[in-house]
Amino acid sequence: METIYLNQSDFQLPKCVATIGVFDGVHKGHQHLIGMVAEQAKVSGLSSAVVTFDRSPRQVLDPTFRPQLLTTLEEKQTIIGQLGIDYLVVLPFTKELAALTAREFMQQILHGQLNADMLITGYDNRFGHNREEGFDDYVRYGQEMGMQVVRGDAELMADGSRAVSSSVIRQLLLEGHVEQMPQCLTRLYQLSGKVMPGEHIGHQLGFPTANLELLCADKLIPAPGVYAVWATTGKDQQKRAAMMNIGTRPTFEGKGQTLEVNILDFDDDLYGQRVDIQFVQRLREERRFDSPEALVVQLQEDEKQVKDILR
Repeated sequence: METIYLNQSDFQLPKCVATIGVFDGVHKGHQHLIGMVAEQAKVSGLSSAVVTFDRSPRQVLDPTFRPQLLTTLEEKQTIIGQLGIDYLVVLPFTKELAALTAREFMQQILHGQLNADMLITGYDNRFGHNREEGFDDYVRYGQEMGMQVVRGDAELMADGSRAVSSSVIRQLLLEGHVEQMPQCLTRLYQLSGKVMPGEHIGHQLGFPTANLELLCADKLIPAPGVYAVWATTGKDQQKRAAMMNIGTRPTFEGKGQTLEVNILDFDDDLYGQRVDIQFVQRLREERRFDSPEALVVQLQEDEKQVKDILR
């Protein structure tokens, strides 16, 4: 897959089947839509393209907005690259782009620059200024330009209760339901951070932890608590069993939130290195213990649970 940043080049795609969206999470529904693009392109003998943005559009329209991202642009690029797509087109989202109507966007960008012969939209996707127009409008504009416009179906949760969406996934993560991510994302939820100096409390308790600073400050952090996770270190890229605490360390009168991971049976120096965390299951909420000794007893039980879960 080739990634094209549209502001850096006048590159024009070969005739293609395209879809457009933020695609935060590149979840099961997004993957279904992108799969439709790849399949239709193959049948039609055309190239396939996914069009997305370099940031959340709402950040440009509301400078005070802080997104809770499910995927960074780097992660989206990796995931979409595994779905059989020829081109990932990244548009710089600006106020000028936001001012375009859907028709103008289709004419100038999709038809004019990206040479889209067919546009496949998400079942609830809207684009253009204030998202005032809908699917029937897109179909009509497409007919004027010689561009076919079709709509994908919603992908439902495993229990059939609701459609998979980025907002549903955010809510699940904020409630700590990381175990549901494989059915929503078709993979484990991931955070990436750099190991920074901490207060060494874990080491004093016999459970040394790596204190993580997120590489992307806008990435959504799951609910506070203790988790069974996989940790991949930048040193050797080996995935290891670990337990992670998200919270304020109330037993020690902690103030700000910390992300601390204890990699089991591992004692190397990780300062300054990248660590990727994949969440498997939440064990419990974070809570205050009467003494450090009581906390150690609980951590020993947590470690046994993590080994059983990840075995």
